Amino acid sequence: MQQHSFGLQLCSSYCIFGLSAHLNGAQKLLGILIAVGEAVAYVLSGMYGSVGQLGVGNAILIIIQLCFAGIIVICLDELLQKGYGLGSGISLFIATNICENIIWKAFSPTTINSGRGAEFEGAVIAMFHLLITRTDKVRALREAFYRQNLPNVTNLLATVLIFLIVIYFQGFRVVLPVRSKNARGQQGSYPIKLFYTSNMPIILQSALVSNLYFISQLLYRKYSGNFFVNLLGKWKESEYSGGQFIPVGGLAYYVTAPASLADMAANPFHALFYLVFMLSACALFSKTWIEVSGSSARDVAKQLKEQQMVMPGHRDSNLQKELNRYIPTAAAFGGMCIGALTVLADFMGAIGSGTGILLAVTIIYQYFETFEKERASELGFFGL
Repeated sequence: MQQHSFGLQLCSSYCIFGLSAHLNGAQKLLGILIAVGEAVAYVLSGMYGSVGQLGVGNAILIIIQLCFAGIIVICLDELLQKGYGLGSGISLFIATNICENIIWKAFSPTTINSGRGAEFEGAVIAMFHLLITRTDKVRALREAFYRQNLPNVTNLLATVLIFLIVIYFQGFRVVLPVRSKNARGQQGSYPIKLFYTSNMPIILQSALVSNLYFISQLLYRKYSGNFFVNLLGKWKESEYSGGQFIPVGGLAYYVTAPASLADMAANPFHALFYLVFMLSACALFSKTWIEVSGSSARDVAKQLKEQQMVMPGHRDSNLQKELNRYIPTAAAFGGMCIGALTVLADFMGAIGSGTGILLAVTIIYQYFETFEKERASELGFFGL
């Protein structure tokens, strides 16, 4: 659980502050300071083992490694944004990490002993291994599709299904016609997508939960008997992933997706709390993001007026009012849809978690759109 939380917190924090080109230098400095601060906090909190067991030298080396990795990420992101690539480097690294996790869980050749003998971790490899080694093929298939505590074929199919659903929802949009005041006959359109704020709600929600996990684990290691610390979260070491801790109580437990359908049936309040939390958090973050990122109805109306664009059939003074009919609704409802798809993926047991899949799909789709725009502009430049 905490393997990728450092990178997620760093990437999400770096994205949040990258709002203006005028703050470019401060953004990089802040990113480095965040990397240093979180690296020190992670090592001192015992995320990689107690400092006493690691030794001061090893602890310092881990801090340097984490800081250096953060600086590399910042430099690569800057390289892509300077025109040597497409889109944001931070988004690319997040999507790559999530896709790598999904591919590994599907085709991992490593073996794990979970009490039933040595099994392959990868769902696809495990299915072929079971079909080859078991005489009862029906039972082998059943085990491949429904085995517990390791990735199975059902998880893999759920992942593919969520990918397709998210791609389908990406096409939902309202297109508002606009035309130029100056150039007569020049028509255009302003599309308002269902996912108006893209993947930002899920990034912010992930950052919130990741920081909650970090603070809760840090306090629980030091003050496990304290009532308020237990209210924030109780933790225990996972039986199937050595060294990793999972929440078993408190707020940290309730904001974590249920592990399985059986877990949902055993604790329906946990499933209901998680559902309400995801929907409300994503909707709230989505509405907040349009205000701070310059994509609210007021900001869009101002940009259209500066470009001398008007909406046919509406006066200039009514432009913001007309945009207000769509943009806040698209932001809130789109955020809720993202939260609902995340919950659906988690309940279906999709590989990589619902949050990870939503991030990966939306980022990859953004890159596809960026590539198409670049291609269209190049074709237009050459007169094709």
